[in-house]
Amino acid sequence: MKQCMDADNLHRRLKKIIGQVQAIDRMVDEDVPCEDILAQINAAKSALNKAGQVVLEGHIQHCIRDALEQGDAEQTIKRFTKAVERFANMQ
Repeated sequence: MKQCMDADNLHRRLKKIIGQVQAIDRMVDEDVPCEDILAQINAAKSALNKAGQVVLEGHIQHCIRDALEQGDAEQTIKRFTKAVERFANMQ
């Protein structure tokens, strides 16, 4: 397990998101207005984005800090840049 992540927090968030997506799936077969389904999709997207933020924050607090303390600035900058780009692509 990656030590940089708050795994318990992340698993808890992901289980909630899975529940949200399953609820949206059920809504499709029920007589739920489209705008309500869209609102729930947006809520799930926001929750998934927050989970990504938790991962990114853990990466910065642990992986990046550890790499800087070990003195590998070039590799650290590359890893940080890659993580931020991936997070930005989630938006």
